[in-house]
Amino acid sequence: MSAAAFTTVIGLEVHVQLKTRTKLFCRCSTQFGAPPNTQTCEVCLGLPGSLPVMNRRAVELALRAAVALHCDIPTLTKWDRKNYYYPDLPKGYQISQYDLPLSRDGYLDLPDPQGAGTPRRVRILRAHLEEDAGKSMHDEVAGHADSRIDLNRAGTPLLEIVTQPDLRSPTEARFFLNELKLLLSYLDVSDCNMQEGSLRVDANVNLHLDTPRGRVATPIVEIKNMNSFRAVERALAYEAQRQGDEWRTTGRTLGEVPKQTRGWDDQAQVTRGQRHKEESSDYRYFPEPDLVPVTVRPEEVAAVRAALTALPATRRAQLVAHHGLDPYDADVLVNQGPALVDYFEQTVACGADARRASNWLQQDVLRTLNERGLTIQQLPVPAAGLAELLRSVAAGELETTRARQVFQRMVETGATVAAARQALGIVQVASEDLLELCRTLLAEHPHIVRDVRGGKTQALGALIGKARQRNPNVDPARVKAICSELIAAADTP
Repeated sequence: MSAAAFTTVIGLEVHVQLKTRTKLFCRCSTQFGAPPNTQTCEVCLGLPGSLPVMNRRAVELALRAAVALHCDIPTLTKWDRKNYYYPDLPKGYQISQYDLPLSRDGYLDLPDPQGAGTPRRVRILRAHLEEDAGKSMHDEVAGHADSRIDLNRAGTPLLEIVTQPDLRSPTEARFFLNELKLLLSYLDVSDCNMQEGSLRVDANVNLHLDTPRGRVATPIVEIKNMNSFRAVERALAYEAQRQGDEWRTTGRTLGEVPKQTRGWDDQAQVTRGQRHKEESSDYRYFPEPDLVPVTVRPEEVAAVRAALTALPATRRAQLVAHHGLDPYDADVLVNQGPALVDYFEQTVACGADARRASNWLQQDVLRTLNERGLTIQQLPVPAAGLAELLRSVAAGELETTRARQVFQRMVETGATVAAARQALGIVQVASEDLLELCRTLLAEHPHIVRDVRGGKTQALGALIGKARQRNPNVDPARVKAICSELIAAADTP
């Protein structure tokens, strides 16, 4: 790229499938994985004489997301026909929203993971409802070049969330998508499963360059076919570099070259040209004649706002302010979802130390959930049980290694802390027994005593190991402390 200073300018279009049982304008199921073309009817196939009927649940979920995104919600919104021809669009048009969308002019704040500075605000241009098209399946692997159409998705309710061009790097775009997905999962409006097509992203990117002739911009490119947030980040990074190289070679700027749509080839890690990017005029929007406008009363919006549970930004702040966690740990917990945060707060409410509970959740609990394919709701150890275990650790009744064995026993059998300890033969060693054991070990290993007196305090590690061989229930920290005290006492005149 030339020496000219440049800014990467990114806007995103995120299509989110709403969590409804039926499609937007008919009663066909939205369940994923059915055999092709088995979840269709005359409405989603666009057969003559069929009439759409709006799914109220889809509007309710869309309103919930719009309120959480701080959008303005007009009292009147309407449906429009977006006209284009493609094999997986049986009607020849898509019912969407154009000039009167469900919501507009919102924002999403991106938190600083380190808790420093002010959040980065990304403005939301609009969030509107529309129906999905079908799915084209291209047989490129077998070499037959066959294309088949599955219309099960046709008519599925989507919320399209369009950002302003406020993002300034591929990494920031991925960060925004992670935060948006987290918000939508807390709202329970979508499962956001990209592998099943529940969340899809198109990205618009170009470069703004400072040159001797003033500030210029490269042509805007829309990137499609990205199937993960990492793919979005890689595609944007490649495309920004490609545009910079092309500008350096040709010097062509916005207005001199048509806007373009390019597809991301994840295997080759490149974008490939597909077609000129359509403008709104190309779709010949006009009001949908078969659906009446939707009226949203202010009291309905107020009710949605009042019903919202604590969202990710609020829960992060609560974990820091109320429980003393650092911003990083709070972010890790919140990113696991509301159920895990609830479990953490219940554990603390039952008497566990907040920082110790946070560490156990991030390490032992999450590892167990991942290994066993469980959700936190399915974990056999209730929050009260984990709190009891952590209180035992804090009181010195259990050292951490043995506590982990107890936890695993609780997971495997659903036992209480007491029952798990009994089954494992874990009992607390009396102070006088531990003192006698330490005296015996020091008498049997005078060379270790000499090493410690010579300043090699790490030699005590060997004594700890020998103590655990004789009694696996001893607390290593107590063994070390007692041995150190005995050696120091013997040195005192």
